[in-house]
Amino acid sequence: MATINKTDRTRAQESTNAIEKLYISMRHLFSRGFYKPMGISGETLRKSLLSLRPEIYGSIAEERIELNGLVYVIERLPKGIEECQFINLTADEGYSDSHFESIIPPKRRRNCYRIDKDQMNIEITRGRSEIYDILTHLTFLFIESHKIQKRVTINEGTDFIREWKYLEDIVIYNKEITAQEREVAIAHLSNILGRTFEEVLEIHKTFKTAQNQDRFFHLIYWLGKLAINEVLDNKKRKVTFSTVLIEEIGHHIYGDVWANNIKKVLKENKLLKRPIHIISANMHSVLNSIYAKGALPKEAAEHEGFELFQLLSNSDSKPLQRAVKEYASENGLIYIKDTSGTNINVQVIDTDKIDFEHASFDKVNSINKKPVIIVMDYAFGEQAYETMDELLKPYKNTKKKNHLDVKSVSIMGKAGILEGGKGDIMIPTAHIFEGTADNYPFKNELSKEDLEGFGVQVFDGSMISVLGTSLQNKDLLEFFHDSTWNVIGLEMEGAHYQKAIQSASKIRGNIAKNVKVRYAYYASDNPLETGGTLASGGLGMTGVTPTYAITQKILEQIF
Repeated sequence: MATINKTDRTRAQESTNAIEKLYISMRHLFSRGFYKPMGISGETLRKSLLSLRPEIYGSIAEERIELNGLVYVIERLPKGIEECQFINLTADEGYSDSHFESIIPPKRRRNCYRIDKDQMNIEITRGRSEIYDILTHLTFLFIESHKIQKRVTINEGTDFIREWKYLEDIVIYNKEITAQEREVAIAHLSNILGRTFEEVLEIHKTFKTAQNQDRFFHLIYWLGKLAINEVLDNKKRKVTFSTVLIEEIGHHIYGDVWANNIKKVLKENKLLKRPIHIISANMHSVLNSIYAKGALPKEAAEHEGFELFQLLSNSDSKPLQRAVKEYASENGLIYIKDTSGTNINVQVIDTDKIDFEHASFDKVNSINKKPVIIVMDYAFGEQAYETMDELLKPYKNTKKKNHLDVKSVSIMGKAGILEGGKGDIMIPTAHIFEGTADNYPFKNELSKEDLEGFGVQVFDGSMISVLGTSLQNKDLLEFFHDSTWNVIGLEMEGAHYQKAIQSASKIRGNIAKNVKVRYAYYASDNPLETGGTLASGGLGMTGVTPTYAITQKILEQIF
């Protein structure tokens, strides 16, 4: 009998296994209703994350503190969470009508409420992907906090190093310190964190706010302090999931309300029977492409091509942005601010009221039937299925079903690229859902040739819809890129959108079988490059050209 030689598992296989364990564990803990992240119940999460060592979390598996990963995570969690022993994940349960002030993280639209000095409530209205996102960020944060605890305690916890006492003195007493004293504190902090003075000085500047220029000192102190409380006083941090959240998740509660609000607006404005084109994008590129030249004739004459959009993208261009929105609202645009909890705002555009002489794109196709454009802001992970599935259903406000005449669905978004760099464009030919056997090939109305000539590189191939961008490492991404899967990039929504579109058109008959689909992504980062992950910073002006190039081609095909 022939012997079978067993080969060691590759790092990519180990990483895949770690991601599967993470998600199984998180779903189990969610069903259970609570867990202690640094206790036995959180052990599988911690071990899996340390085994995975995602690029975005940098030196998580090393003794030194990971600084760029810390910035990335803190920007996506509510301010003050480092001080809270208890974190409660809830559904929309009425806190917005209370005296509690809503805290919205800078890089994630979610409502959070500081209940008291020890408890933070985080509202989950965007589905399981949001829960996974928060739990992985919290696991990273707590692992880093225990590194601080180990570095500052001495004599088996009976005493602390002098640098920690110096930091504590500043934070606890809210001391006003001089520039020289601040540099002394940063020098001490570099020893605590295992980082250079230069690195800590730079991160200190990153965290500085108008209200508290020493926010970084407070952040590190409270992370370390709560870890010390866990180890020395057994005051374990605890994450709980409310009963309402456990019951609601997966039932499209928020997506149903969101979609019905849109259809109600269409009906009220006599647009329900018109041909409809859905675009998932940001809230500015379609708006500016259609209306900016008409709203700003003087600026349009001085700025050619995409220069006008670069001007509008400046943080100090608020008056110009307001002028475009006011002009748009007088020429066919209806803005629907979200009240459902999905955090997805919508623009409805009646093309019958557009002055095409001032549009920034060419009318290639006939528009005799005066289509309606629905622009929906970015969904998050699995929320893409919930919202698109509900939007494509018929409108039922009476006993009669009103099917929407959806002609096309276009998805434009940011994604990580595996070949090329920030600002380059990806045209997918299929979506592969990570961790499953699900794959969604489709005919993309956009082609590589459509987006060439704008001064950025364009790639086509498969895209992988990942369970979480923060969970990917180089070994896994190199496998996707180098294998016959031919993956050119990664994002979180594509497979979910396509699943909803295919079921609505091919199975359920909610929309026409020949509905056209368009997908295009521009690169926010290249996680295969050293220092090229999302934690290294945003796109800035680099994103203007690809964003408006894709928008222009989508609108040209619609019109």
